[in-house]
Amino acid sequence: MELTRTFHALKEWATAVNALEAGKTIMLLRKGGIHERNGHFQVAHKQILLYPTYEHQQSFMLKAEYANDVYPVTSGWHPETIRIGSWAEITDILPVSDESIVNALLPFHIWNEHFISDRLKWKPRQPLYILLLRTYKLHQEQQIAYYAKYGGCKSWIDLDQAIDLQGAEPVLSDFAYTQLVETIRGIVGDKLYAPSL
Repeated sequence: MELTRTFHALKEWATAVNALEAGKTIMLLRKGGIHERNGHFQVAHKQILLYPTYEHQQSFMLKAEYANDVYPVTSGWHPETIRIGSWAEITDILPVSDESIVNALLPFHIWNEHFISDRLKWKPRQPLYILLLRTYKLHQEQQIAYYAKYGGCKSWIDLDQAIDLQGAEPVLSDFAYTQLVETIRGIVGDKLYAPSL
């Protein structure tokens, strides 16, 4: 059954959300927020709204072409309204611990080597999760009110209101998305696939 509305959202740096919406990447790298259940990253929902965040963005962890997109904010700052312009289907979840594999994926995402090294060193016994997202631009972007319960170091939130997904258009064609996924899977290797949701 085709999803027509949802209130489930994944929080991610605004710079990354912009890159997903522009078709510049299909990849996110996650290890989980501080408040993740059991301290591990888990994919709560396969189809999610993309919720941009600002507080933890750090330009020195981004490739040069994305670093200037970071709007510096003070700790604890949040906008009064949040722009929701897209939703995505997480098509692949690839846990990777091998730094050489993660480095080989560098051309496919927005972060730099410093970010990768930092992520791999944090909770070193846990893999870095490569998420591949098929992103869809909403027919009409929504401005939603910010609530304190949306804040904090957690990846997944449920919005107070469901967002209509009907009429959303994929950012990349089926062919372009499939080609990228196959290339990335080839780098990661079949043996590392996580069970699908």
